[in-house]
Amino acid sequence: MSFAIQAVDLSKVYRSGDSELVIFAGLNMELAEGEQVALVGESGAGKSTLLHMLGGLDTPTNGAIYFGQNNICRLPAGELAKFRNRELGFVWQIQSLLGEFTAVENVMMPLLIRGLAREDAEKVALARLDEVGLRNRAEHRAGELSGGEQQRIVLARALVGDPRVLLADEPTGNLDYRTGEMIMDLLQDLHRSRRLTSIHVTHNLNFARRADRALSLEQGRLTSWEPQQGRNYV
Repeated sequence: MSFAIQAVDLSKVYRSGDSELVIFAGLNMELAEGEQVALVGESGAGKSTLLHMLGGLDTPTNGAIYFGQNNICRLPAGELAKFRNRELGFVWQIQSLLGEFTAVENVMMPLLIRGLAREDAEKVALARLDEVGLRNRAEHRAGELSGGEQQRIVLARALVGDPRVLLADEPTGNLDYRTGEMIMDLLQDLHRSRRLTSIHVTHNLNFARRADRALSLEQGRLTSWEPQQGRNYV
């Protein structure tokens, strides 16, 4: 089997004076190419910390994270930033759109950072907005969009650079039930059509049931989560 991501013997320890807070230690994780994995667990279990490390936004205390044969923990900061820009897409619970820019300008941003000409970046960004059903909102600023529309803009921005991996942290956490269901449907449709490898941190167990596989992070350990467990994570 070809693995898109492998986390090997990961640990994350926060130190303050003589005390230590161990988030997890000796953690291992493997994701196959094209797999959609949900990550569940209680608040404070370390799910977001793990996602940030997989995305190269945080550094493990020990261990390695491989994308293919590439251990991103060994990349210099500049190379790691380029890797994130080209290989990864991020969707957060807080939409983090730049309020002074239009929807299309927000979506263009990763391509402009990459060095693409503005005209070319805008063309790609408009195509991504069309993909999430918001081409008609391209010139609207973030404050003029609903919460669901803002999250679709974030998703378009995450996909504008054609990443191989999509990392989402509570992508429906701030949305009402109906809007959250629509975003879940869109995430799954785009996962399949773009042949992504996806990891979604979620408290929404309905979302977890729809993934190819669900993992639970509890007391520093990753275990398989089965729908029949029915445990409610809040």
